[in-house]
Amino acid sequence: MAHDFISLAIIAVVAFVAPVIAQAIPKKPIPETVLLLAFGAILGPNCMNHIWLTEPITLLSDLGLAFLFLLAGYEINPKMLTGTEGKKGLRTWLVTFAFALALVFLHPNLAIGGIGVVPMAIVLVTTALGTLMPILRERELMNTKVGRAVIAYGTWGEVGPVLAMAVLLSTRTNWQTAAILAAFMILCVVTALVPAMARKNGTRLYKFLEAKANTTSQTSVRGTIMILVALVAFSALFDIDIVLGAFAAGFVLRYITPEGNVSLETKLDAIGFGFLIPLFFIVSGAKIDISAIAADPAMLARFVALLLAVRTVPIIISLSMPKTRTKYTMHERISVALYCTTALPIIVAVTSLCVKNGSIDASTASIMVAAGAVTVFIMPLFAGAVYGVADRHPIDAVREIAHDPHHAGEIVSQHMHEHREHAHTDYRHVYMAKQRPDVVHVVMKEHEEGHAEEHEAKHLEKK
Repeated sequence: MAHDFISLAIIAVVAFVAPVIAQAIPKKPIPETVLLLAFGAILGPNCMNHIWLTEPITLLSDLGLAFLFLLAGYEINPKMLTGTEGKKGLRTWLVTFAFALALVFLHPNLAIGGIGVVPMAIVLVTTALGTLMPILRERELMNTKVGRAVIAYGTWGEVGPVLAMAVLLSTRTNWQTAAILAAFMILCVVTALVPAMARKNGTRLYKFLEAKANTTSQTSVRGTIMILVALVAFSALFDIDIVLGAFAAGFVLRYITPEGNVSLETKLDAIGFGFLIPLFFIVSGAKIDISAIAADPAMLARFVALLLAVRTVPIIISLSMPKTRTKYTMHERISVALYCTTALPIIVAVTSLCVKNGSIDASTASIMVAAGAVTVFIMPLFAGAVYGVADRHPIDAVREIAHDPHHAGEIVSQHMHEHREHAHTDYRHVYMAKQRPDVVHVVMKEHEEGHAEEHEAKHLEKK
């Protein structure tokens, strides 16, 4: 028991210190999540051994993972999935998965540590959407077209691998797996419809729960946790990854409150991001074996390169299709693809399953989890860098300097000034969108049209 509380105290200190350090670093290049993983790896049993991975700590970590995906599922608008972008995201994920299967099947040496064709293909097409959500929020991208594209493609990068794990990595027969998933779907539908109908009809029970939502009873929070734990328990009972249950709970909650609930969202953020989610990332880091990575860094680099190649190229091609309703510049396409290559929780889930059935050893799992942690660091960093560099129009600057080298300093200053103007305009539109969510589409359309007009004016000026 003492070990549990000592570990929890160390985790609490790390969770508090990490955002302070992230904020203190100029330009904040390192996401808080990366620092949590790094501290976990250093303080965990494979290094300094100050954090013990006991059963209570592991249970709390699983709850943190569940909360992460609950909030990720809640953030997703179901209309986005069934809309044009969502359907494109699904088609792109299916093509990417087929490509990954074919690639690993034709080149078995790509299956790291003998993990197998199907598990390897699954980890190559995943997106850590739950991990990305805090980063997108921090960078104020949630209501931009890049943010919407990341959510549309990233959702299927989260849901697709979870369903693939349930169907393709199950030890049951196909009909048993299908029956369990059908039962799970029915449970989710009933769980969503009953409260939604009670809310619509204004029943006495619903009025009572609403009246007690902001009292010591906290009925809305308790109800949400009840739904989350019930669906996660069903997943665990039938040996389905708990990510599926947590993600489904987020969808159910969004269906019950389609227009959102600011009070409930604030409370869930406090529970999740205030305690359970940082704990999950620290414990995930504590499972990483630093010595195994040091012994074979080439394996880590190869896995990261595979993730980058398999996941980014199909998304860039999909966003470049001529029939795409929303037009994306090349740096926006690259940014979306890089964000969607961020991977971690599904890698943790797949490698844990493979270690359990003996197809890979713990060292290989550590390297793959570390590679997932690397993507959490470098992919958002590269995506942000692509945006920053592109907004300065470096190619135009080089051309202008080549034409008039005597005024190179003035040309560079002008492009830097234009970049700051872009940043100010982007911030203004995002701020307006946050203040007036009812007119977000109008605000973002104005934002995109403003950029289009500016580019057209520059083009005419050059002519």
